[in-house]
Amino acid sequence: MGPVPASTSFRTGIGAMISKTESIGAESPSIGRSAADFISLTKPRIIFMVVFAAAAAFYLASGGRMDYLLLFHTLAGTAMATGGSLALNQAAEEDIDFIMNRTRLRPLPDQRLHQYDALAFGISLLVAGNLYLIFFVNPLTAFLTALTGVMYLLLYTPLKRISSWNTIVGAIPGAMPPVLGWAAATNSVPVEGWILFSILFIWQIPHALAIGVLYRDEFKAAGIHLLPLEDPDGRKTAFHVVNYCIALIPIGMMPTLTGMAGPVYFFLSLILAFVYLGYGIQLARKNTVEAARHLFYVSLVYLPVSLLVMVLDNG
Repeated sequence: MGPVPASTSFRTGIGAMISKTESIGAESPSIGRSAADFISLTKPRIIFMVVFAAAAAFYLASGGRMDYLLLFHTLAGTAMATGGSLALNQAAEEDIDFIMNRTRLRPLPDQRLHQYDALAFGISLLVAGNLYLIFFVNPLTAFLTALTGVMYLLLYTPLKRISSWNTIVGAIPGAMPPVLGWAAATNSVPVEGWILFSILFIWQIPHALAIGVLYRDEFKAAGIHLLPLEDPDGRKTAFHVVNYCIALIPIGMMPTLTGMAGPVYFFLSLILAFVYLGYGIQLARKNTVEAARHLFYVSLVYLPVSLLVMVLDNG
């Protein structure tokens, strides 16, 4: 075979460079997707709500003497521990997520990540978050954060496959963020912290039941136990939705009555609670997906607005 012409050699070299460039370009999105997938395991929107509630409680507990560095450490450690718990929850529910349309494109059921990856990532993040809180905040906050993770992973997560009582049990760790924020600021959890806990706890029940109605068929197919699945005529669901909304009215006023917030919050909490109740009654009357969707959206407004106004109307 004779020597390769210069023009052919040049074209071959260019072709190799293009091929290599295409290969690198094909790998880059994979790396990006992997990072994004690990982040999605932590459910960033839930983390945002957790740190928002913890920050609000930290501010209220500080009484106008904010330690911003301590706040940063609190939110960082809480975010890490929460993200770890949520990642482990997804690892435990990969089979459930694969069945439901609303979750089947998550990284694990879509096979973009392996379950072992999620377990290692979740455990590392959970442990790191709690250690961070021990060293940079205080042991009480770390203990309460660890307890929250235990309740979420070892009680609520398996109970979803067994009993509809998981909604009540899951509302306990779900209501802990303001307790963590208060503990971080004062190294104690007085009655004010538990009032905030009660608001979040009660708020969650109509919120969760609305989700149960919205995705009733998918939850049933996945074998998840929720009250709306066991209550086709909607009477029991309506009873709980309406009664928890009613209970939120006096509990929502307590921050003003205990001096955490002023009159603006007091009246706004009444307005929001009655709007929440109104949409709860609408769901009780109609028992439709549309009514559940309206209640769900109202629930998403109630909590952040309440906490924000509580902070702005403090002192």
